[in-house]
Amino acid sequence: MGLHDDEYELSAEIELDEGFFETVSPDRVKEHPLKRGRGSIRQTTVLVLAESKKVEDTGSFKRHSMGRKLGLIKMKVIHSLKMKEVTPKLNRHVTKGSTMISDGSNSYNALGKSQEHHPQAVNPKESSKLLPWVHKTMSNAKSLLLDVHHRIDDDFLENYLNEFCYKLKRRYFKNPFDRVMIAAVSYRWNYLGERYG
Repeated sequence: MGLHDDEYELSAEIELDEGFFETVSPDRVKEHPLKRGRGSIRQTTVLVLAESKKVEDTGSFKRHSMGRKLGLIKMKVIHSLKMKEVTPKLNRHVTKGSTMISDGSNSYNALGKSQEHHPQAVNPKESSKLLPWVHKTMSNAKSLLLDVHHRIDDDFLENYLNEFCYKLKRRYFKNPFDRVMIAAVSYRWNYLGERYG
């Protein structure tokens, strides 16, 4: 699912933020002392990107709508929030010339060179209004993973996030399982073709 979705780049207006998912890693606990909050060894940092397009007429759902329509979404595990790690990931998954909307974190300062970037410093309590789809999908992913798996090893978090994003993008398809089978067979075929000529 992740390999298939990596073929697609996000474009137009993109919401960008980072999230922290609680994971388990016995090696990290032995090496580092316990720490709370941002940078805790019990959390894995995830970069979240969501195509978000303004919707003028929300129709009968006006009261509940966020005023934006969700397109493609990607969640990528990163080891740190340093620019040298964040910028290459964004350049790989986002079409050049896209408009990025973020909360003004220093991690995204280098984006102005390759993308149009609109950082907006906001109160953390108000960030869900600036980046509605990023926060909604992060919240749903965390709830789903903790409800189903209870605890997650950090080695497998990217796989679970790939599955979540794949299903979310295809939530209105009639036969999503058929598409998973086609993706699995085509990637297996491509892998064997490259390996054995």
